[in-house]
Amino acid sequence: MIIGILIEAIVGILCIVLGFLIWKKQKISLIHDYHYRNVKEEDVPSYTRQIGSGLIIIGSGILLTGMLDLLNSSLWWIPLIIGFSIGLIVIIKAQKKYNGSIMS
Repeated sequence: MIIGILIEAIVGILCIVLGFLIWKKQKISLIHDYHYRNVKEEDVPSYTRQIGSGLIIIGSGILLTGMLDLLNSSLWWIPLIIGFSIGLIVIIKAQKKYNGSIMS
């Protein structure tokens, strides 16, 4: 059980750090190149902000899931579903808006 919680914490923190690097530092190279191939240079700040914030939302949901799991809460799955769903929607919308499709 403790190993699972530790893995959730590590994955959550990793997603948050990657989201921060993509958003605030505009490290677009952390994203696979076919995901941003059609993104215009002037759209890179908006694109990285949205992709990074989506990753931070997902990471926060995973991290909160681990914390609730640590407290033996039966509601651990709620932040996971909510965080992953909202984060994925943010990322997909950014992909469609700035890249033209989810993958191209």
